[in-house]
Amino acid sequence: MKTNYTDINAAAMNKWVADGWEWGQPLDHETYLQAQQGHWQVLLTPQIPVPANWFAPFLRNNRLAGTDLLGLASGGGQQMPIFQALGANATVLDYADSQLASEQQVAEREGYQINIVKADMSQRLPFADESFDLIFQPIANCYVADVQHIWDECYRILRPGGILLVGMDNGLNYLFDVDDQTTELVVKHKLPYNPLKDPELMKSSIALDGSVQFSHSLEEQLGGQMKAGLTLTNLLEDRGPDDLLGKYIPQYLLTRAVKNQ
Repeated sequence: MKTNYTDINAAAMNKWVADGWEWGQPLDHETYLQAQQGHWQVLLTPQIPVPANWFAPFLRNNRLAGTDLLGLASGGGQQMPIFQALGANATVLDYADSQLASEQQVAEREGYQINIVKADMSQRLPFADESFDLIFQPIANCYVADVQHIWDECYRILRPGGILLVGMDNGLNYLFDVDDQTTELVVKHKLPYNPLKDPELMKSSIALDGSVQFSHSLEEQLGGQMKAGLTLTNLLEDRGPDDLLGKYIPQYLLTRAVKNQ
């Protein structure tokens, strides 16, 4: 039976979490309590916190009380507990069992209810039209071949006036084979980087870290959100804190887009 690339990626993430992956370690109790007291920040990309004013108009008195919020591919027990502490009605969707288990772990520890959904975001999202006020998606669409589908689905499930906050890479990481041992940047791959169209690239991609990843152009990432009907209102750049490429150029974007009334 043929294995879907998204199943490969879910298995890879489960292994990464077991090995101590940074983005799979649940929020600690003290940070949760601080968020309840109004001291909080969340990340879409490695380093730059999302500006609090990006959550307007749903952020009132430094809280998101009553906001229907979806964490899209946002499992791991990191961002969703913050949103719960701020009073949001949070739903988290992820395809990796370990990431969903972390969400359940934190919810049980802190005594709150959260809607936990296992689903593949490369397929139609299991939500009715206009279900959410806000969608929060940290870097994740590099694990999906067709990002236009994601933007179209986000538009569908957002209510008028709803906000989409997304972290993404700009594709430059995929020019190189970069890992912790890389000491010199040598251009190795043409963009777009798509292992589904190159069997040798598929082998090398899986050999690198067990996952199947894709580069996406700014036309796909930014233009795609606008094509879906969203209006971009803010954009920031970020870079990896310790990797070699990040010393020279930003590799990540965080964007805010709105579904007009």
